[in-house]
Amino acid sequence: MSGPMGIYYEIRIAGVVPPGALRGFEQLAAEQPTETMVRGPLPDQAALHGLLARLESSGVQLIRLRRRTLRPPDRRRR
Repeated sequence: MSGPMGIYYEIRIAGVVPPGALRGFEQLAAEQPTETMVRGPLPDQAALHGLLARLESSGVQLIRLRRRTLRPPDRRRR
């Protein structure tokens, strides 16, 4: 989904994202069981590359990056 919020991405990472690694990316949500799923919109490719560089410098292992064409439904709303 592309629009005023950007393109929606899902980034799966081994382990837990270190504190501060998502600073500046408040629009993203992170779920942390044994892997972390970071998901949400980013405004452009530069923001995606900035986030990936920050995660790499934090020492996390990227498992999968997926660009979503449609945003999944919000499970919190019912």
